[in-house]
Amino acid sequence: MSRNKQRSKAAVSSTPTANTGADLTQASPSTLSYVTPTEFVELPSRGKFYSPDHPLHGEETIELRYMTAKDEDILTSRALLRNGLAIDRLLEGLVTNKEINPNNLLIGDKNALLVAARISGYGEDYTVAVNCPSCNANNEHNFDLSELSLNHGVQPDEDNNSGVTQTDRGTFVAKLPRSSYSVEFRLLTGDDENYLAKSEAQLAKHNLPDASATTLLKRLSVSVNGVTDVGEINNFIDSMPAQDARHLRACVQIVTPNVDMTQDIECSSCGIVTEMEVPFTSEFFWPQ
Repeated sequence: MSRNKQRSKAAVSSTPTANTGADLTQASPSTLSYVTPTEFVELPSRGKFYSPDHPLHGEETIELRYMTAKDEDILTSRALLRNGLAIDRLLEGLVTNKEINPNNLLIGDKNALLVAARISGYGEDYTVAVNCPSCNANNEHNFDLSELSLNHGVQPDEDNNSGVTQTDRGTFVAKLPRSSYSVEFRLLTGDDENYLAKSEAQLAKHNLPDASATTLLKRLSVSVNGVTDVGEINNFIDSMPAQDARHLRACVQIVTPNVDMTQDIECSSCGIVTEMEVPFTSEFFWPQ
């Protein structure tokens, strides 16, 4: 991430006042102007999986404004929090290119913006309580967000054992091991994530079993053996062999560019070092 130093200066301009013997204890009129700095955030996707008409097609970075006191008002808005819109509205205000809708970003790129926004607003130190997976002891651990790395996903020219291939449309094709069907799928976006969250909430509201795994595959599948009819695709996803479903989910994960949110932590009780994912708790954007 490279910061735009040209836009980070605080400029103070004042009107000169002649010395006429007047009371000089009075402050002269002045105008205080502060230009909020920006930074360029590296995209995990490197812009490779967006359509040609997308503003980020072929772009490796995106310009993001630093968080301000006014942005904190968004994060504390009860109405936005109640409707789950606070984070989305925050990113909408921070992205300098207003042609870009944060919800249309690939989920890995959106996560990169969230991490960068948090660092600009509250620093790279993120202290949160985690449970040791070995002894279940509760530890307060400080994650260094600046040390998170980017996973650019499996590229077409890289060796991979999954058999996934990329199309010229930015989608991917996976050959299923059990049925031998070919499934074309796309990458997850912020809109998809919101859709999945709402679907899960609706099922829970009506005491219905969780269906997030199949809902995800239905949402991302573009075609099956060349068939693009949504109804037929959904029927296939519901009845596909479990081995195929597991393989398809693994393929989606392998090719998805994202922020690697894992870091090593040492348990203060048992001393075992474990790789854990940085948790997205309420303290991520609302630190104590």
